[in-house]
Amino acid sequence: MAVASEAIDAGEITPEERQTGGEIMCAALVAEGVRVVFGYPGGAIMPFYDALHTCDDLYHVLVRHEQGATHAADGYARATGKVGVCVATSGPGATNMVTGLANAFMDSVPIVAITGQVARPAIGKDSFQETDVIGVTIPVTKHNILVRSAEELGPAIHEAFAIARSGRPGPVLIDVPKDVQFEHAVYRRPERPPTPMQRGSHDEDQLCKAADLIDSAQQPLIIAGHGVILSNGYEALRVLAEKTDIPVITTLLGISCFPESHPLSLGMPGMHGSASTNRAIDEADLLVAIGMRFDDRVTGKISEFAPRARIIHVDIEAAELEKVVRTEVAINADARATMERLGEMVSERSHAEWKSKIGGWKSPTYTVEHDLPQPVDILAEIKRVSGGEAILVTDVGQNQMWAAQHYGYDHPNTHITSGGLGTMGFALPAAMGVKFGQPDTAVWAVAGDGGFQMNIQELATIAAEGLEIKVVIMNNGYLGMVRQWQKFFHGARYSATPITSPNYILLAQAYGLNARRVDHVDEMREAMEWAASTPGCTILDIAIEQERNVYPMIPSGQSVAAMIEDTVPERFRTGEAAGE
Repeated sequence: MAVASEAIDAGEITPEERQTGGEIMCAALVAEGVRVVFGYPGGAIMPFYDALHTCDDLYHVLVRHEQGATHAADGYARATGKVGVCVATSGPGATNMVTGLANAFMDSVPIVAITGQVARPAIGKDSFQETDVIGVTIPVTKHNILVRSAEELGPAIHEAFAIARSGRPGPVLIDVPKDVQFEHAVYRRPERPPTPMQRGSHDEDQLCKAADLIDSAQQPLIIAGHGVILSNGYEALRVLAEKTDIPVITTLLGISCFPESHPLSLGMPGMHGSASTNRAIDEADLLVAIGMRFDDRVTGKISEFAPRARIIHVDIEAAELEKVVRTEVAINADARATMERLGEMVSERSHAEWKSKIGGWKSPTYTVEHDLPQPVDILAEIKRVSGGEAILVTDVGQNQMWAAQHYGYDHPNTHITSGGLGTMGFALPAAMGVKFGQPDTAVWAVAGDGGFQMNIQELATIAAEGLEIKVVIMNNGYLGMVRQWQKFFHGARYSATPITSPNYILLAQAYGLNARRVDHVDEMREAMEWAASTPGCTILDIAIEQERNVYPMIPSGQSVAAMIEDTVPERFRTGEAAGE
């Protein structure tokens, strides 16, 4: 405050130019290009909300739970490439955000979370609704900041945005004591535009080594991850793959970075990846891994992962290189920039024999005769009524894996899900953020009956905002993926996995929304057309086979040799093979 007072005394500024901390917070957000904020008010953040009331440039979305605010900001960020913003009060408001922050941290999503804190004199005294949110969130944020004066507010917010979007993106938390929000200071809009995402620089020697390996490989594969989407590297990936004729695998978070109708597309790898994809990794002599981190769901047993392959690993985060697998070439740089440069350096190739070999491994399609709708048919119907141009926001569990396996994503960034943390309850609030970010695109939320109920309260937000989100519930009366593990590894003892649901039609009516129940496969086509054509939010509660499993499946920590393709081997039923 001394600096501002001295400037006033010197005649450099007038008292009218001073603003409250709450007003500075609003001004700094506007300066960063923020237009929508997801939040829930409370005592320690009230001065900000008082200033927000008169800030016409910011639109506030009142969620019904602070976890919903973080997931909505997450979905908004993924859908737009911009930084998502969420706000909560101190204590329980801040701690309710932790799951959403961890989700964004694991998946490298840029969000800025602003929390209120008790007044500075009350900090550390176990005051009402006081929590050390800085200490709590250190493990699940890229950075966090406790602001100690109004003069620090503007710079702190701009720093938070720069950190969230630079390098490997991630969540940043700003904790603002209540009295700081009342305090007056002078806010100066930054002279330079907001800091762009830093792209890093690649090593030419490493690029030359990588190009030589690509040129000499006989059975190469590209594994493309979330980093391709974050760097907007869609075209660079296509050019590189087509020039070298290398098949492309996309990780769960990389899905939709490469069109799945493309002849070079192999689909998803790992635990629930296609059998042919996993066998291709097992036989490959080179893996070009771009913007992915060799998650355990991809690799399985590390000592048996890609045993014949040399590995090129490209990642913006240096700490990810050599963390899980040994590499021949490690390139610490932006995915798009690296692919563009490699695309210039490599030779044109043909890998017809290798592609034919992979094609021979494709698993047969199993036909299931059942009166209930099948997951693959549900996804085909969503694609049909949306023309394949919708953004699918999926929850976690069986519904997530079926959507990843069977939808067929041909448009960039149309698959949004919780990957690293595997957060049930993600789909509904994340879909809200996606819709705010892409209002002219159809948004479908796909969930199981378990995950849908975890943040079901956000139906109130959807109704209040009039959001046109289409919701599909794959309802099997179980926590389906947990039940599947129990069937495979615990003697089919279904402990605490049967789950009941409310009457979703009556529930929807209570929120002023529309819903239908689908109990027979013959009802599905007309119900999908109704859902797509009815204005506003529509909910389809679709009964599916109760004990339908996701195939294939590689048990946790095991290799391709242990892959379960359509039945449960005796060694799993008897407990001889380890589960997770």
